[in-house]
Amino acid sequence: MGDYNRLSKFLSLILRHKPEAIGIELDSHGWADIESLLAGINATGRQVNQKILEEIVATDAKQRYSFNADKTAIRANQGHSLPIDLELQVQNPPGRLFHGTAIRFWKSIQAEGLNPMGRQYVHLSKDPGTAAKVGQRHGSPIILQVDSSSMHQDGHPFYLSQNGIWLTPKVPANYIKLLENRL
Repeated sequence: MGDYNRLSKFLSLILRHKPEAIGIELDSHGWADIESLLAGINATGRQVNQKILEEIVATDAKQRYSFNADKTAIRANQGHSLPIDLELQVQNPPGRLFHGTAIRFWKSIQAEGLNPMGRQYVHLSKDPGTAAKVGQRHGSPIILQVDSSSMHQDGHPFYLSQNGIWLTPKVPANYIKLLENRL
């Protein structure tokens, strides 16, 4: 499974940030042709086939990837640094959403809000536990609560990715509060 984790990380790099690393292009909606993707990955010395790719997609804990209906194309569900139209529709978010980050970023967030930081969207979770796991990747974690209901009423769009992550272009500071029950 360790090899699958490495392949999944490489797949994430390709489908979210650098398809040129294996000589492919994504279409405007982020889809990569499976045959080209497999050939490009294998040309780097990694061994992957359709079955392995399907296993990576099925077992990825964060459900980062999706196939099209006939499994001839694949894309990342969110997290792109490339300008990709994921064909998401504006949705009504739950009243509160959560964001996990490192405590060292708190002062900046208080001043500037949450920005996508090289991605297309700010990623928000529907529960504090998921946000805490994300925050742990960045250092000593904090959990931020976002008043998504008020944001939405004030005209800020929210989108729900295929894997259940809420996305928005920016979260202004006045909609954010630090949760007391941080890890």
